[in-house]
Amino acid sequence: MIQNQNRSYYIGCSDTSAVVGNWNTKTFEKWWLEKLGLHKNTFKSDSMLAGTNYEHKILESLEMSELEMDKQIIIEELRLRANLDGNTNTCIYEVKTYNISKEFKVSKQYWRQAQAEMFASQIYKLKIVSYGLNENDYKNYFNKIDKDRINFTDVEYDKDFIETEYLPKLKILAECLKKGRFPNGK
Repeated sequence: MIQNQNRSYYIGCSDTSAVVGNWNTKTFEKWWLEKLGLHKNTFKSDSMLAGTNYEHKILESLEMSELEMDKQIIIEELRLRANLDGNTNTCIYEVKTYNISKEFKVSKQYWRQAQAEMFASQIYKLKIVSYGLNENDYKNYFNKIDKDRINFTDVEYDKDFIETEYLPKLKILAECLKKGRFPNGK
């Protein structure tokens, strides 16, 4: 996993929903203050911690010798930072953990993140590697990975979303970030 957790001065792929969302909300304002380095988000949940702690173990259990983990791609002019969980030369593997008592679904946020990762990496094949965690997994991060709980979901690249919705807004935000101001001129 990426060691530097500082989320300021760059826009990550997991921020894609904020990029294309409503910029006139308190949620956006708080997020943008974090990007400007003026606010630190310290929120952590049991689900987030478990996902972070199981990510490498899940990828390692795939037993793919050509799999690279934690590749970081920076596109400076867009202030875009893509942190890939795992990838080969031809496919990205994005790990998502979830509570096994619920059904895993690719949310709009996950889909958007996947689009940004494919754009940044120029690897246009992505699989979400979902892994259901049981109650004991949240209490003990040293549990062995049960391969029967791993599922793969293909996400198709949507060039139209990138070119008409994402990039125009990302370019505006990148310029605002470079100038240290809000996109509405504040």
